[in-house]
Amino acid sequence: MYLLDSNVFIQAHRMYYPFDVVPGFWQKLKELGKVGKILSIDKVKKEICDTGNPDQLSNWMASQLEESFFNESASCVDVYAQIAAWANANTHYYPSAIAEFLETDLADPWLIAYAKKNDCVIVTNESSQPDIKRKIKIPEPCVHFGVRFISPIQMFRELGETF
Repeated sequence: MYLLDSNVFIQAHRMYYPFDVVPGFWQKLKELGKVGKILSIDKVKKEICDTGNPDQLSNWMASQLEESFFNESASCVDVYAQIAAWANANTHYYPSAIAEFLETDLADPWLIAYAKKNDCVIVTNESSQPDIKRKIKIPEPCVHFGVRFISPIQMFRELGETF
């Protein structure tokens, strides 16, 4: 099962696959969600849709993806607690990076917790940067907790899908 990060949607919409230029990408996401090959969590939907300023992406997510696409992250609070403990004990990162990573509505730690608990592969555009101290990026806690992560292109290759 592939678990999509917010940036998969946001960067595709803003940079790589605008709705009017590459509609096949968006149709493929919808199809893969319907057949249960990809999903995301409630915190990702909240990051994109609950901004107070609806845009084309949030409207598409609300109208085109089934509610079951976004799974509840609260079921992973036990693993989230482990991730929070790891972040708080980590002396590599600046305190501001740890605080930002653990913000209540930030999807990243919840995404990692959901993936670990449910044996999912995280799909993200973030790449590992273990030397930076100003931000905890998804790959670093994934490596620590044994959660696999890949890019969207890698996901499509593994699924044998094109758009």
